[in-house]
Amino acid sequence: MVTEVNELRLGNQLQTLREEQKISPEEVAKQVGVSVQNIHKWENNQSYPEIQHLLKLGDIYGTTIDEFIKSDAALQNRINIREEEKADDDELLHPGFYIGIGIMFLGTFLSLIIGNLMIMMVTNIAGMLITCFYKDILKLLKDVKKDFYEQG
Repeated sequence: MVTEVNELRLGNQLQTLREEQKISPEEVAKQVGVSVQNIHKWENNQSYPEIQHLLKLGDIYGTTIDEFIKSDAALQNRINIREEEKADDDELLHPGFYIGIGIMFLGTFLSLIIGNLMIMMVTNIAGMLITCFYKDILKLLKDVKKDFYEQG
């Protein structure tokens, strides 16, 4: 069963293609423009090649980048995670920033009206936490909601 999973890994596919074409790791490294150590790491599933290297490897082995990616579920997950991270990084001022700042101002305003500094301190801390950890809080709440519906 373990060998079936390994056969689907990109590194195993790269090594099989190289061996089928009777090309040495040194020759592949030279054609791709990387070190032999990189070739060994890729073939042993210790790291993944960059996209431009996958394109060159596809040319060398007569296959497409699609075939490389389709064969390796771990690589597909890695690509999906990076896309999600990129989408998160693109959003400079997320709603949590505005919510946190609003809570901090509301707490300051209420503490001035009521005359209780404890309200300002608590709301400022809560506002800063929401501002800094908004996405993590949302993710936690989504996970809790998902777990709740899976149990029910």
